[in-house]
Amino acid sequence: MRNILIVGAGKSTGVLINYLLKKAESENLFITIGDLIRENAEKVAGNHSHSKAIYLDIFKQEEREHAVKSADLVISMLPARFHIEVAKDCLRFGKNMVTASYISEEMAMLDEEVKEKGLVFMNEIGVDPGIDHMSAMHVIDRIRDNGGKLLLFESFTGGLVAPESDTNLWNYKFTWNPRNVVVAGQGGVAKFLQEGKFKYIPYNRLFRRTEFLEIPDYGKFEVYANRNSLKYKSIYQLEDVLTLYRGTIRRVGFSKAWNMFVQLGMTDDSYTMENSAEMSYRDFVNSFLPYSPTDSVELKFRHNLKIDQDDIMWEKLLELDLFNDHKKVELENATPAQILQKILMEKWTLAEDDKDMIVMYHKFGYEMNGERKQIDATMVNIGKNQNETAMARTVGLPVGIAALKILNGTISTPGVQLPINKEVYGPILKELEENGIHFREEEKEYLGYNPFGVVGN
Repeated sequence: MRNILIVGAGKSTGVLINYLLKKAESENLFITIGDLIRENAEKVAGNHSHSKAIYLDIFKQEEREHAVKSADLVISMLPARFHIEVAKDCLRFGKNMVTASYISEEMAMLDEEVKEKGLVFMNEIGVDPGIDHMSAMHVIDRIRDNGGKLLLFESFTGGLVAPESDTNLWNYKFTWNPRNVVVAGQGGVAKFLQEGKFKYIPYNRLFRRTEFLEIPDYGKFEVYANRNSLKYKSIYQLEDVLTLYRGTIRRVGFSKAWNMFVQLGMTDDSYTMENSAEMSYRDFVNSFLPYSPTDSVELKFRHNLKIDQDDIMWEKLLELDLFNDHKKVELENATPAQILQKILMEKWTLAEDDKDMIVMYHKFGYEMNGERKQIDATMVNIGKNQNETAMARTVGLPVGIAALKILNGTISTPGVQLPINKEVYGPILKELEENGIHFREEEKEYLGYNPFGVVGN
């Protein structure tokens, strides 16, 4: 029997395990799920004869090494910063490895040794990163193989709430890690390329430099830039491309409202606030506003951000209960970002019957046989329930498919890698399509980068 060790029993692990257990009989698999909280592992392992749950503390070397040594392949579903210890064990004991996380510098440094041992360490094989890589390279390689030259590549992804569960004024609920939403865009500047010109957006301007896109059957969305689009010039071999822009998708109006928190400093995660546990929500908001012996917190807020009382921005703030003087923060030594996250989680956590939605959009501008054309590729995937969310499905399925392809030798090129080669993305995209994750393509005339019809540079 071929043993797969899954380290971590988080939100997307259930879909991953269900996929592997459906294949267990025909593929001769046995799945071991290890987690620091054994009950979490037991919940996803179920009572299947081809699976078991174990207590696993990855910081206990002997325990971790024993689990890795017993496996034929290891899937790490841990937070990204913890993959490296598992990876070093896989290298030591000659085990292939799969993760959904970005390749860290430490992981990249193992590449030569991984190749020497003939191992596959597949990373960035979730949704974003993951499905975005594979679906983009599928079209890019097709254009190149037909003699075309890439002029423009734009790519956007968003984890959103499904239309039938969209019940608040922000048109948003947390579908993944709330912390990542609150601190998005911090710690650097957004860099990208538009019509041959390098562009930069500092954090304080990030949420006011949005652009719009239309997804067939789902309407209008907005996007804000990711931190560094330029690195994809080398990753996707787009050295001559004129426009290269990656970003995050939200419903129209979200970014303008979110910018209020940014401007006041509520998303800052670099310092802790004194006496934070005893603060009311109203105290928290007031901490960022000027002192006034007469004006209310509400009046100061509207005055500082120039918001009229009948503005929808104001209604969005009231919906969050930000000015409540009775609710306490109850977080010791908390940063502003941590406090804001707590407040938002009360309103933006998915209800039991809510469904989430993954939206992905690629735009390819290219020249072929003297003609300029454009391909728009869009993917929308809606969750089934809280156990099988769209996020869990689009992370868990590609991880599981990649793991099985590696075990079976379909994916065999060694090294620390991401899924940008045909050997990898071809069979995985095919199986994802069989599981309902597919892209709709539309070809049209290429007009260049000009989202607002404005002439200029």
